[in-house]
Amino acid sequence: MSAGPGVAETIMIALATALVTTVGTGWLVMPRLEARKRRIMDAHQARDRFLATMLRILSASGRLQKFEAPNPDDAAWTPVMRERVEAERARWVKQLDEATEWMVDNVETYAVSWPTDFLRGLIGTYVPYARAVMISEREDDRKAELLEWLTTPVWEVFGSRGWQRSPRRLARAQRQLGARIAEIEAEADRQNAAAVAA
Repeated sequence: MSAGPGVAETIMIALATALVTTVGTGWLVMPRLEARKRRIMDAHQARDRFLATMLRILSASGRLQKFEAPNPDDAAWTPVMRERVEAERARWVKQLDEATEWMVDNVETYAVSWPTDFLRGLIGTYVPYARAVMISEREDDRKAELLEWLTTPVWEVFGSRGWQRSPRRLARAQRQLGARIAEIEAEADRQNAAAVAA
């Protein structure tokens, strides 16, 4: 009559099984899980930066519109204050330039992470137009106005909580963005026609 494996053999088999499982998990499974975790974290950080960049565009645009360039003929402005305000305005314009540049250069890191084609399409429409406005030959005040105008409907979608993104709100944002882009294109066409005629 065979007594089967003894206690020592059972312990050795359990230890060997635990060792193989631990080593196999550490070598095969954990690196994949860590890589996946890093990709997910990178996507969420890119989304957060996109939202922060849109907020910076709205803020810098608002400041530029609120603090107009000093009139050179206005005696109330001292040369020092005129210089300081102009330096601040130049800094805000630079913020707009850097924000739109980052959005265009990194669109593939955050746009593809949104769950629907509609949201990805909204980003894909907004980002190149925002950059086009910034690199255009328009005056800084007009650029700020147009950037704020373009960004507002997109911010209302992406800056809101998920439960606030009703189909009605999404459709309204898409219509507003489309209408604003059409108006910007019409303005550019008028400027080009005027430049050709001159």
